[in-house]
Amino acid sequence: MTIFLDTSALLALTIDGPQRKVVLDVLADGRTENRVWAASAMALTEALPAIDRLSDQSIIRLDLEDAVRLAWDHLHVVPVDQQCLDRAAALARTQPVRLTDAIHFAAAERLPAPIRFVTFDPPQLGVALGLGFDVVST
Repeated sequence: MTIFLDTSALLALTIDGPQRKVVLDVLADGRTENRVWAASAMALTEALPAIDRLSDQSIIRLDLEDAVRLAWDHLHVVPVDQQCLDRAAALARTQPVRLTDAIHFAAAERLPAPIRFVTFDPPQLGVALGLGFDVVST
């Protein structure tokens, strides 16, 4: 089983709240042997500036960045190369999805199935289901 975290799930993993519990439960699910935890290379690029919008306090922002980077160290990172970008462009042309979300989908498609796609971004839900992913959200 491949567990794919989009940017919202990566951030949720580091912020106390109900979404964090959802991500932790998915990652700790003992029924999924040979798990691969993954994210697209773009997830970190999106997460770091998002941290600055979560708090005005610099110490909290630094702690969140440390937590995101620590979580990142445990993920397989899918490169955003030309193959990924070409597939993302095709998805963005045929699905009701933003290009940045299409890049996450294209990256996830490159991984071994079955894929459990974790997101807390409502516009992604229908497209992820349509692509055959097992979607985890709130």
